[in-house]
Amino acid sequence: MTESNGQDLPAKLQRLIETVDIANILTEPLTQSLAKMLEISAAELSSDEASILIRDGDQGDLRFLSAIGKVAEQLINIKVPAGKGIAGFVLSSGQPMAVSDVGEETSFYSEVDKTTGYSTQMILATPLSHNGEVIGVLEYINRRGDPPFEPFTPAEMDRAASFAEVIASLVNAYESAKLFRDLGEKVLANSAGDITVVREWLQGLRDSPEHREMMDLAILVREIASRGEAERVICKDLLESIVRYSDTKGETSFLTL
Repeated sequence: MTESNGQDLPAKLQRLIETVDIANILTEPLTQSLAKMLEISAAELSSDEASILIRDGDQGDLRFLSAIGKVAEQLINIKVPAGKGIAGFVLSSGQPMAVSDVGEETSFYSEVDKTTGYSTQMILATPLSHNGEVIGVLEYINRRGDPPFEPFTPAEMDRAASFAEVIASLVNAYESAKLFRDLGEKVLANSAGDITVVREWLQGLRDSPEHREMMDLAILVREIASRGEAERVICKDLLESIVRYSDTKGETSFLTL
């Protein structure tokens, strides 16, 4: 590493951390939005439980990303091996599937029930697709109330598919933010030999008034942008004007990594 590169490294790492932290702040509501969409869609389908499974690795495994219901907390991060269960079929085939009695479905993966103690009776599963690629599976489990349950109807499968379009966009945004964060952490880990020193430096950076002000600004931008289209347009125009002004001053920011 040249002396110039060594001198530039702290500044580059600082801009990287600022960008990662701001990305996290801007995408933090995504997990709440996913849970809210599950609640809304499950109520629409009169379902007792709902969950989102996403690809985990390159082999076709699935992992529970979000869930609502009695065992929601237990489900998070449970993995379903590639090709297993109804979710595995939906992921590989890209086709929705409704099962009115899982006891008669040989492909049903019972290990999740064994782990959580929940009793799955029926399932409606539909693929989560983004840009033509299946990135996960949306599941609705059982009906509200007591069994025997009415089977899911074709009309309900269509409604589930409509909800899946919105949820897939949220999942893609979440995964993009996670990928960026993981990449940033890997860069940091490879940029210095003493990880303890790096962590202390990061803590000092994140505790600095400048960093806190930048995070406050990111939260303010998120708040304005969430109020409506007109507010987003005004906010975007204003920020672009500031960037153009900054460029004429020959200054840099976290936006230029």
